[in-house]
Amino acid sequence: MGGLSEEQVLMRQSCRAFVDGVVLPFIRSDWRREWDMNPDGRLPPEILEGCEEIGIRTLGVPAEFGGVELDPGTEAQTFAIISEEIARGDSGLADKLVQNWKLAVLLRNVAPRHLQEKWFPRLLADPQFLLAHCSTEPRGASDRWLPYNVPEAAMHTRAVRRDGGWAINGRKQFISNGYDASLYVVNANTDPTVGMLQGTSSFLVPRDTPGLTIVRCNETLGCRFMNNGELVFEDMWLPEDHLLVENQAIGRLGVYHRPGKIIQAAKNLGVGVRCLEVASDYVQNYVQGGRILIKHQAVALRMADMATRIEAVRGMVERAARAVDEGAGNADVLCNMAKVFASEEIMKVAQHCVELHGGNGMMLDFGVEKLFRDAAIFLHMDATADISKFKIVKSLFPETAGRYAGPE
Repeated sequence: MGGLSEEQVLMRQSCRAFVDGVVLPFIRSDWRREWDMNPDGRLPPEILEGCEEIGIRTLGVPAEFGGVELDPGTEAQTFAIISEEIARGDSGLADKLVQNWKLAVLLRNVAPRHLQEKWFPRLLADPQFLLAHCSTEPRGASDRWLPYNVPEAAMHTRAVRRDGGWAINGRKQFISNGYDASLYVVNANTDPTVGMLQGTSSFLVPRDTPGLTIVRCNETLGCRFMNNGELVFEDMWLPEDHLLVENQAIGRLGVYHRPGKIIQAAKNLGVGVRCLEVASDYVQNYVQGGRILIKHQAVALRMADMATRIEAVRGMVERAARAVDEGAGNADVLCNMAKVFASEEIMKVAQHCVELHGGNGMMLDFGVEKLFRDAAIFLHMDATADISKFKIVKSLFPETAGRYAGPE
């Protein structure tokens, strides 16, 4: 990004040094580590402790609680810079961290004061403390955000008032940090007679709440150092004061989703940058046909294509991030454009990377196929590519595109 502030430059340098000195050596030390079927043993605690030492674990937490509060005028842009740098080392680690960042921003905006006073200090005190946001369900994921807004499209997780609080029943799946988070924000249907925009509420749920069961850790193809989880709520009772937003949660969650899509695109960009780095090193050192690979025109063309796609993604991310920070009217559509554009372009970058490595590109112990797997994850993270495009079209043509057709 051009015109970086001194704070942004220093944070980028710190992240880059951490990735080069700690994260990448850890990734290279044992390719089997990410395939450990014990989720608790995949990422050693020293990694998150290192994130704490360089001051990036608690971004977004208000300074009065000891967090690292960014300049509000450039917050989304700073999140993008740091996300790219960390994902260059490992996108799973980046995803672990950014859930904390996004939810810290959400909680500082919607959580009552007494809950902030309770949970922000706990987050700061424990380097392994993770946050998670629960929306996706077995019968509804990013399609919930289609602009139909009718009762039948609402969430199946239900919350009803009972005994001076709320009883919640339902199931959430594919939740980032869902397996090992200490604190969850859970979205549930509180008014089944209206559309999702008017009947969804948001609740703060501690991990040890009776009735909450962590069912499984999903074994994802990529981003494996973030433990994606599935949760079940069975008559889970919460006190009234754990309600964050009643009925209007979807509208209020824009503070979470807009920077969230910027961060997704930036993490994706970081994977692409790493693809270009390892490919550049390989083609300038590996000899084939009596010449280093870069001397072959087909190889040179692939490298040029990779670099061009990466810069195009970076330009889109920068523009969308600025729009969020400036509160621009087109921020939502630019965020969706950046997210879907990054996922498709970086997937092509990753394909070039593995093909440039030939047979080595598909060997687990060589380490390049990991980048391909990590890139593939972004095609559906934070909405599938198709749903993202649907939202873009709806923004362009709100009166005609995607109107609810109703029953046949």
